[in-house]
Amino acid sequence: MAAPSSRSPAILLDQSARLDGDAATLAPHEPHEPHEPPLFVDQSARLDGDAATLERHQPHEPPLAIVRPSSLRPDSLRKVLRVCPELAGLRLDRFVMTQLHATSRARTQRIVALGAFTPAGTPLRKNHRVRAEERVILWREPWDEPHTDVELPILFEDDAMLAIDKPPLIAVHPSARHHRGTVTSLLLAARPLEKLTLAHRLDKETSGVLLLAKTRRADRTIKAQFEARRDVEKRYIALVWGSPAWERHTCELRLELDPSNVRSVMMRVAILPSGLAAQTTFEVMGRRRSSAGRDYTLLRATLHTGRQHQIRVHLQALGLPVVGDKLYGPDEALHRRACDGLLDDDDHAKLELPRHALHAAELTLVHPELGHRVRIAAPLYPDIAAFWAALSEV
Repeated sequence: MAAPSSRSPAILLDQSARLDGDAATLAPHEPHEPHEPPLFVDQSARLDGDAATLERHQPHEPPLAIVRPSSLRPDSLRKVLRVCPELAGLRLDRFVMTQLHATSRARTQRIVALGAFTPAGTPLRKNHRVRAEERVILWREPWDEPHTDVELPILFEDDAMLAIDKPPLIAVHPSARHHRGTVTSLLLAARPLEKLTLAHRLDKETSGVLLLAKTRRADRTIKAQFEARRDVEKRYIALVWGSPAWERHTCELRLELDPSNVRSVMMRVAILPSGLAAQTTFEVMGRRRSSAGRDYTLLRATLHTGRQHQIRVHLQALGLPVVGDKLYGPDEALHRRACDGLLDDDDHAKLELPRHALHAAELTLVHPELGHRVRIAAPLYPDIAAFWAALSEV
């Protein structure tokens, strides 16, 4: 069964809708099931009412009295950090950096300066030396998220599956920075009685086909297909800088996590043979040039394995980085500055697009209940299409 090619019908959602429930399963828990905390609950706790609250960290520990500093908003959020004995003696800013994922030192110091307090509400300085079993409370104001309608076009839907055309720059899961305006949160608000589970994931900046299962059986069957790489075909479209000498090429460079990346989010071509096997086939769809004489190529990428950032790392290794890629593009420091909100006009000029130009164009799999093959396609997203249209034929 082929998927519709248009971007409608669509789900129109208000990002200001209140969210409850689990971030991975988008339906209320059954009455007989124990309620599990949402994936984003550990990021912070919302305080309503009294400024002083009690928080228990371990079953055997007494409640911890936490006082909200009077200088903070009543709806401020908090995160409690426990100092393990191994980290005792570190400066506060260095300790906090070990506790926050993908956070630069400059950003950590700003976090400490604005929101590091004792449980009693006394501010802490960045050069404070932490003690074993000390509790550090990080406070912050809620992120300001746009209260606008978001369109999630439906590409395919039946009783077993739902496929949407994910817009770029929208995260899939809630996090400390993104709470309401995520795919899972928006679908939960729009379909509170449905039990939807993600079959796979896309990076925040990647657009295109995103598949969700509507039944437990469909979820198990689809994920088994994905894990075994059996009967599943994934094709992406990438707009890259440069022009390869080939028309078709299969890259089989093995990959590994880059240990030198302080944010622990970057992959690289493996130095040792023990790296993860990775295989991507690239086909040239078109070649164009800018008025300044820079070459660009539109590539179709077929995944034979599913490693983190596989397409982007392979293209970087081939000398064809994805346009707009802050992590594997012209300068790795762009990603750090982007996370810290420090991108300037020169940075934007280097990137040319506000997001990496990667689009999940096609997903083909065996229907989890009916057994026939289903192809779901998403047309090239307008931002990449417009950039490509503005270039000249070679």
